[in-house]
Amino acid sequence: QEQLVESGGGLVQAGGSLRLSCAASGRTSNIYSMGWFRQAPGKEREFLAAIHRYGGTTDYADSVAGRFTISRDNAKGTVYLQMNGLKREDTAVYYCAASTYWTLRNGVRDYSYWGPGTQVTVSS
Repeated sequence: QEQLVESGGGLVQAGGSLRLSCAASGRTSNIYSMGWFRQAPGKEREFLAAIHRYGGTTDYADSVAGRFTISRDNAKGTVYLQMNGLKREDTAVYYCAASTYWTLRNGVRDYSYWGPGTQVTVSS
């Protein structure tokens, strides 16, 4: 069973930066990619970025491309999401997720394991 725990959320002013971390533990041999999603109140969970475990191929949602960067440290079992140029509309709960699919996916249903989430609040 894969276990994921996010950290690094908090309150930040518009234009600022945050780096989220996701620590993975447990059975990881069948995990091929990791992703970040977010969910704002009253909205559906939204794909942000994904990274492949081997090779480091990445994929981004148009809404965050150029502002957010996903990276991984396989030795530490950790995935990161560097967020720059934050806007008020980035306020949400951010989730880390793990997928057993070989190819990068952007659907919520493509990810089998999820962390509890970390709150990011951007103030004006």
